[in-house]
Amino acid sequence: MIKAALSLLLVLMAVCATTGKYMPKSGRRVPQTLSRGWGDQLVWAQTYEEALYWSRSRNKPLMVLFHLEDCPHSQALKKVFAEDNELQKILDEDFVVINLMYETTDKHLSPDGQYVPRIIFVDPAMTVRADIVGRYANRMYAYEPTDIKLLISNMQKAKKLLKSEL
Repeated sequence: MIKAALSLLLVLMAVCATTGKYMPKSGRRVPQTLSRGWGDQLVWAQTYEEALYWSRSRNKPLMVLFHLEDCPHSQALKKVFAEDNELQKILDEDFVVINLMYETTDKHLSPDGQYVPRIIFVDPAMTVRADIVGRYANRMYAYEPTDIKLLISNMQKAKKLLKSEL
C-alpha cells in the first residue's frame, strides 16, 4: 500500500513538473535579472552591442524590446509575453533577445518615434527590419497584449527572411 502511494506521488510530481511554463531543451535555467520578467528562462543579452554580436555569430535574428517598468502598457504586454509558451519557445530556439529600458544611440531602432512598448527585429547582417511591423499606423512597432499572435507571426516572418536573404 505504501509503495503504491509513493509511486502515485512520484507520478503526480512528474506530471506537475512537466506542465506549465515553457522549459528550454537544455533544462531549467537560473532566472536572470536581465529578463526583467519578460521570460526568466531565456538568455538575454546585456547590451545592444552584445546582442548584435550574438546575432551575427549565431546567425539568428535579434528581437529588441523597448519598455519601461512603470508603463502600464509595457506591464500588460509583459504579462502575456512571459506566459505564452509558444512565443517563449520560438525566442529560446531561434532568436537573440534583448530588452531595453533606455534608448540606444542607433537611430534606426526608432524609425517612427521613441515610444514603449516597441519591438524591432534586426537580422544578423545588422539590418533593422523596418518592414516587420505591428498593426498600428501611428506606432508601427507597438504591440498590445491582444497582438501576441501577430507578434509570433512577425517572428516567423523574421526567421523566413533570414533564410531567404542569406
